[in-house]
Amino acid sequence: MHLPRHFRETRREVLHGLMRDHPFATLVTHAADGLTANHLPFELVGDVLQTHVARGNELTGMDGLEALVVFRGPQGYVSPNWYPTKRETGREVPTWDYAVVHAHGHIRLVDDAAWMRDLLERLTTRHEAGEPEPWRISDAPADHIATSLRAIVGIEIPIERLVGKFKLNQNHPERNRQGIVEGLRRRDAGDDLALAELVLRHSKGKP
Repeated sequence: MHLPRHFRETRREVLHGLMRDHPFATLVTHAADGLTANHLPFELVGDVLQTHVARGNELTGMDGLEALVVFRGPQGYVSPNWYPTKRETGREVPTWDYAVVHAHGHIRLVDDAAWMRDLLERLTTRHEAGEPEPWRISDAPADHIATSLRAIVGIEIPIERLVGKFKLNQNHPERNRQGIVEGLRRRDAGDDLALAELVLRHSKGKP
């Protein structure tokens, strides 16, 4: 990943924050038959990523392989019309602002029903939290859960290296970045509001 110094993010708490806020990530591996990409929800436990896949997934044959997990935060198109400097000089062009984290490590398969049940309980507790009546694993018949657990395999990826790129126009003057915030809020589509908040938080290098 091309990583100019303006956009390099190295603070562990910032990188982990994006990973937790945007847990659905892309797991990329390179096996004998080439590149594969799987899209999975992850739990971050300390410096270890945890997820699960169906037994038929090709990842179940990749124990020990090197992996790249890509987490993507808010992203959006930035119009040069939002820059005050464009009105003064005209010397501006469109760009795209975004935040991503690349987690590098090696796959470790976990074929243990208790481990997987614990992972699923944590995942559902987290993602059901906003529901009026959160679903729990115990809501389903025990035999159905037992069958479901036999159909999946757990994956752990101890993180060996994290690379963060927060491209939020840090190389522009502050007034241009304020113009971006106003433009995103006015457009208010897709990730625009979340991206505007991210640009604000990273103004002057402060998350």
